[in-house]
Amino acid sequence: MAVTKTIDSASLSIEVQKGTDKAGDPIYTKKAFSGIKTNAAPENVYAVAEAIKGVMQAKTRDYFINEASILANA
Repeated sequence: MAVTKTIDSASLSIEVQKGTDKAGDPIYTKKAFSGIKTNAAPENVYAVAEAIKGVMQAKTRDYFINEASILANA
């Protein structure tokens, strides 16, 4: 049985600080941006994330590429 995996969609998520907890540590939430090309180079996605970070008021932390794939039995 040969199973293939094909990336169906991708999105960019950026962790954005939404406040602090009782101890004063930052609390983060993720903001997602859909419509990322499934074949986009990681360097290009990172550059877009950096550009978005540049216009946000809140502090940011990590960037993520979230991919959804289709599995098919070939």
